Amino acid sequence: MVVAVFTLTSLSLAACGGSSPRTGGVTITLYSGQHVQTTDALVSSFEKSNPTVNVAVRSNDEDTLDAQIVAEGSRSPADVFFSENSPALEYLQQKGLLAKVSAATLAKTPSKYDSPIGDWVGVSARVSVLIYNPRLIEKSALPTRILQLANPKYKNKVAFAPGETDFQPVITAVLKAYGKNATTKWLNGLKANATSHLYPNNETVTNDVNRGLVAFGVIDQYYWYRLRAEIGAASTPSKITFFAPHDPGYVLDVSGAGVLKSSTHKAAAQRFLTFLVSAKGQEIIAHSISFEYPIASGVTTAQPETPLQELQPYPIDLAQLGTGQRAIALLREVQLL
Repeated sequence: MVVAVFTLTSLSLAACGGSSPRTGGVTITLYSGQHVQTTDALVSSFEKSNPTVNVAVRSNDEDTLDAQIVAEGSRSPADVFFSENSPALEYLQQKGLLAKVSAATLAKTPSKYDSPIGDWVGVSARVSVLIYNPRLIEKSALPTRILQLANPKYKNKVAFAPGETDFQPVITAVLKAYGKNATTKWLNGLKANATSHLYPNNETVTNDVNRGLVAFGVIDQYYWYRLRAEIGAASTPSKITFFAPHDPGYVLDVSGAGVLKSSTHKAAAQRFLTFLVSAKGQEIIAHSISFEYPIASGVTTAQPETPLQELQPYPIDLAQLGTGQRAIALLREVQLL
């Protein structure tokens, strides 16, 4: 999702997703930065399994929802926040706005994918990759390490979306590996190489590489799989490839959910979190067109992707990925935001 500037006008969000309102029972409000189709499928199945709980979904970019929750404070109508990336949840955790997740729910997900202090639970995962068009660049000519994207030989050949919250974990990993000075130099070089291929979102990066308008770009893997599912393999000449094992450009990030401290329906909200990491909820993710990796209850993806256990990402934990604020500050410093 794209980093957005929060204004009071964003406090008015249309409800979307979920089934039709039912009479009786409790209604919880879900602020969702996740894919609408996957969220809708999860909510619909949860409501069928929990006939006394209704879910009202408000969808927007996760950074906008973060800012909204902070602005609303104890008056927030949100009961649950469902993010695309862990920094959005870590930001709310840092603000002290999340309630503890039940131990039984946390136990369904490997602890490395959950909040380090138990304030949110990991639900799914995604990994950063290079998308490239073989008609414009051979795989052997691609960079294999993230710092190589700043090499002048790639001028006008690389695309990325600096405002995407998906890109923040990569910057944070580079900061951890090489420090601020090297990361600043890298971002300036990448900016110079991208020139007219600085895009507003990863969908545009994916589409333009696939159409042959730019040679390669940085995205999360699911954008390419989703495009291929939508337009067919014959219309998808582009391919994806990983950075070198354990390179800082090769980042595994987690989508998760947490209950707001201000929620007036915490029991029902906790039930929704439990459902997300249950076998039933994870099977929905495993088969969904969001192409994210299920990470709980022992469920594995049913989609034709590199298995999660075969990935070799950079060793950075969720606490080190943090809130994304250092990445945002650096993007602003080099005038990419």
